[in-house]
Amino acid sequence: MTEGRRRGGGRHAASLARPYAWTSGRTRPKVDLAVEALVETTAEGRTAPFSPTNPLAAVTQLCLHQRSVAEVAAHLGVPLGVARVLIGDLLIAGQVTIRDTLTADASWDERNDLLERVLSGLRAL
Repeated sequence: MTEGRRRGGGRHAASLARPYAWTSGRTRPKVDLAVEALVETTAEGRTAPFSPTNPLAAVTQLCLHQRSVAEVAAHLGVPLGVARVLIGDLLIAGQVTIRDTLTADASWDERNDLLERVLSGLRAL
């Protein structure tokens, strides 16, 4: 058995530790974010200093064009909970805006269209 495996699950466990370090171990955002909600960088987020090692800056760069919360997670290669925390922090800071894709009174056709777009996006990833 290798040293890494004895200490806690090996290589896969270590790769998951870094994203959770980005959120200080938080797995729940301060705001509720639907997986299909669209995220877009605001003017304030576009002018924020960029650092390639800052995960928040990576999100603002990804969201220069609207992306869903799920897409952000996939592009960053992090669990959905980590992406939600990062996006929630940026929302509170005014660096991104969120647009819900459906309202509570959405029709069946609107809901079906959303499911089709989500499936299409998942296939594209």
